[in-house]
Amino acid sequence: MNLKELKELIEMLKDTDVSELEIERSGVKVRIRKGGDVTFHTAMPRMEYPPASIVAPAVAEALAPQVGKSAEPAKTNQIKVTAPIVGTFYRSSSPDKPAYVEVGDVVKKGQVLCIIEAMKLMNEIESEAAGKIVQIVVENSSPVEYGQPLFVIEPMS
Repeated sequence: MNLKELKELIEMLKDTDVSELEIERSGVKVRIRKGGDVTFHTAMPRMEYPPASIVAPAVAEALAPQVGKSAEPAKTNQIKVTAPIVGTFYRSSSPDKPAYVEVGDVVKKGQVLCIIEAMKLMNEIESEAAGKIVQIVVENSSPVEYGQPLFVIEPMS
């Protein structure tokens, strides 16, 4: 959007009852409010994250010793549930509630395992498979990175 177009928009707004106008074109947002307030924003592309099940096993393996309580090697049939987003890991819905799961619990596919808070939004992380929780890799209220292992599940046969 060039200066001429911007001036035309401002002139058009003067003669109307519209108090605010916001337009986005070619990655640039322009918001005009009566009273002389003009702001420009460059639109950021929306980040799309692949499902946690697609995260490369090599990345998960490389991160596991850094965050886990034990560095023992995982059995080949075990499934690592990884963080699909960056945020803060919580084991329960609130501090006074019990944890969603404990080591030794048997979970169903789709069962909520934890919450990751990202930008004030609480995102429930669900189990990718039915099985037994073998390890909880992250401490409650800890920051987590994308792809970081959260849980180790031994699938049910």
